[in-house]
Amino acid sequence: MILILGLIILIAAIIVGLAGVFGNTGAGHDLGGDFSIFGYHVTGSTGSLFLSGIIVGAIALLGLTLVMMGARRSARRSAQARRELGTSRREAAAVDRERDDLIKQRDDARAGVGAPTADVPRAETGAPVTDAPRGRGHWFGHRAAHR
Repeated sequence: MILILGLIILIAAIIVGLAGVFGNTGAGHDLGGDFSIFGYHVTGSTGSLFLSGIIVGAIALLGLTLVMMGARRSARRSAQARRELGTSRREAAAVDRERDDLIKQRDDARAGVGAPTADVPRAETGAPVTDAPRGRGHWFGHRAAHR
């Protein structure tokens, strides 16, 4: 609906512009006085001046459109980054909870059994419950200590 309305307005603007240009040509519509732009003296009819105004307006509209497209694209990227950050935080929280549960299971197993043996059940990761955390365990432990 908005596209159709935009096309109707565009066609109407083109018709009015053409009528303004062709309705103001000829000797009766010469520019009077001294009219200049950036030192360039404009001669001709009021119709040619009107056409120049239409061209300048179209260029300005093109520039505005490019600015708005850039702003929309930037806003879309920012929204996507915020969504990804939220997802990453939720995943990190789930990993932290799982790690804390595994540590608690290990500590409970150590407290209940006494001395660790080779027959201690394995955690979900497949490592013996009595083993110290491996891989990123040091980083997670450091992070947990600063909470």
